[in-house]
Amino acid sequence: MMVWHYFHAWNDTQHQIEIVSALAESGIQSVPLAQKSPKCTGIVFFGEHTQELCELLRTVSRRGNDRVLAVSVGNASHQRGIWALLEAGACDVVCWDHREQRLQEIILRLNRWNEIDEILESPLVTNNLVGKSLVWKTALRQLIEVALFTDTSVLISGESGSGKELAARLIHSLDKREQKRDLVVLDCTTIVPTLSGSEFFGHERGAFTGASCSRDGAFALADGGTLFLDEVGELPLELQAQLLRVVQEKCYKRVGGNSWQKTEFRLVCATNRDLMEETKRGRFRHDLYYRIAGWECRLPSLRDRNEDIIPLARHFMSLLTPHEKPLVLEKQVEEYLLKREYPGNVRDLKQLITRIIHRHVGRGSVTVGDIPIEERPAIDPVSCHWCDEPFEQSIRKAVTIGVGLKEIGRIAEDTAVDIAVQAEEGNLQRAAQRLGVTDRALQLRRANRRQNGLSA
Repeated sequence: MMVWHYFHAWNDTQHQIEIVSALAESGIQSVPLAQKSPKCTGIVFFGEHTQELCELLRTVSRRGNDRVLAVSVGNASHQRGIWALLEAGACDVVCWDHREQRLQEIILRLNRWNEIDEILESPLVTNNLVGKSLVWKTALRQLIEVALFTDTSVLISGESGSGKELAARLIHSLDKREQKRDLVVLDCTTIVPTLSGSEFFGHERGAFTGASCSRDGAFALADGGTLFLDEVGELPLELQAQLLRVVQEKCYKRVGGNSWQKTEFRLVCATNRDLMEETKRGRFRHDLYYRIAGWECRLPSLRDRNEDIIPLARHFMSLLTPHEKPLVLEKQVEEYLLKREYPGNVRDLKQLITRIIHRHVGRGSVTVGDIPIEERPAIDPVSCHWCDEPFEQSIRKAVTIGVGLKEIGRIAEDTAVDIAVQAEEGNLQRAAQRLGVTDRALQLRRANRRQNGLSA
C-alpha cells in the first residue's frame, strides 16, 4: 500500500526516520509529500497544532476529497483543536506513542480507507452512482463502509429522485454474507391497506376470499437476503407495529396460519420524509425508527451537487446510445443544464436528457435546438424583444430615405430621453437612473438640444 507523508512543526529527524521505517516494516510504502506526489492516502505528522496546520490539511485533502490522517508526535497534544483538524479535512486524528498497538491501529485505518476508496472508484459504483462532488463522495464512502463492515439496518433519506434505491442496491451488492440471497424491494406507497398483511407476512390458502393458494410475503422472500422498504414513512401506524415485532424477534406468522416462521434479513429502508419530525408528531413510531435507523445516510439533492450535473448528463447519454461514439454537449447546452432547476433531482435530469437525445439527429454535437421547446428557458421580453418589427420598420424607412447612421443614433437617443422623462413625470434624477446615465449627463444632453433649437 502506498501513502505519502509530511512532517509539520516537528524537526526530530531521527524519529522521522524511525516512523517511516516502522511503516515500511508493516507493509506501508511511504513517500514524502511533493508537488507531484501520487494520488493516494496521506499522513501528516505534526508536532504543534497551528493555523498553518489547518491550512495544510485543507490543501492536501482538497477540502476533504482525499484521505488524510493527522498524527500528533513529540509533545503535541492532538486533543487541542481536534475538531478544527477534522473540519479542515483530516479523516481522523491519532497520537503516535511508539506503541506497536498504536501502529497497528493506524495501519488498520489506512487499509480500511484504501479498501473503501478502491470500491468507490470501481465500475460497480462509477457505472451506477455517478458523481465526483465532495458531498456525493462522502455519502458513498459511508454507504460502502456500512455495507462492508457491518450488518446493521440502514435508513436512507433524501428527496425523491436522489438515488435511494440505487444506494440500497449498492449496500446489498457489497454485503459480505456467505450464500447471500436476493434483494427484495417493497414500495410502501403501493401497499393496499386491506392486503398489507399478505404483502409482508404472506398468507395460507383460504385465509381470505380469493386466497386460492398459499403465498410467501416479503419477510419470507427476503430470508437470507436484503429487504428494501422504499418510502417506509408511508406505512400506517398499525403496520409499523407489526413490522417492529418482526425486526425485533425475526419471526412472524402468515395470515391465516398458526405456526411461527423464522426469517433473517438485512433491513434497508428509504424515505423522503424527516422521520424524526414524524415521530414527534406521532405519525411514526419512535421505537421503530431506532430499529430501522441503525445507521442513517442522507443523500444530497442535485442542487447540492451541481458539479455532478454534466457528468450525469454524459452518463445518461452513453446509456441511451450504447453502441455509438459518445456525443458532445455544446457549451450553451452545458450552461443551460447547469442553470436549470431539477425538482425531481437525478431522475428529472435523466428524463430531460432522454428527451434531448430523442430529438437529436446525427453524430454531431448536441445543440440548443435539441432542447425541447417546452424545456427552453423563458426569455425576458424587455431585454430580448424590445427591438421588434415596428422598430425595424422605422430604421428601414430612415435608411431608405437616406438618413445617415449618426443621425439615426442621435434621434433614437433623443427619443429615449423624451420617453424616460415623460415616464418619470419630469423627474430628471429618476429618468437618468432608468436610462443608466448620470443626472449631469442627462442635463447636458437636454441643454444641447435647446441650444440647437430642438424641443426639450
